[in-house]
Amino acid sequence: MAETLSSLADLAGTSAAPASQEAPVHVQKLDKYGRAYATGKRKNAVARVWIKPGRGLATVNGKPLDQYFARPVLRMVLSQPLVVVNRITQYDLTVTVSGGGLSGQAGAVRHGLAKALTYFEPELRPALKKEGFLTRDSRVVERKKYGHRKARASFQFSKR
Repeated sequence: MAETLSSLADLAGTSAAPASQEAPVHVQKLDKYGRAYATGKRKNAVARVWIKPGRGLATVNGKPLDQYFARPVLRMVLSQPLVVVNRITQYDLTVTVSGGGLSGQAGAVRHGLAKALTYFEPELRPALKKEGFLTRDSRVVERKKYGHRKARASFQFSKR
């Protein structure tokens, strides 16, 4: 049956081959049009992002980026992955986004854009992962409970 080991040196000499811990190889994933596609999510928003080599043009739901996301903060949020890898004017973006509000949609586009960049250029993955752009932010709004005004806030109490 099983042999008993008296020290760690005996463990090293056992015949069990150690499992090789190699990093997974990431390959380029492109569609037949030469675009990389990824889906990004944030809160209730879902963004479908296609990137292809170009001059840096971006359209969101058929509108220019600065028309759809009018606030500068939102445009800054979704350009962060491109700024980190220094690819601001190298890709054209086509985005369809639905659900949630503008802030959630901007976060979803950022998540999808970072994933699409890793599909187009797999060597960018470590830089984007280090900044946290590939992690889906799983925080969502807490549901409202019965007997409460909101998720946790109760109705005002009056003794009389």
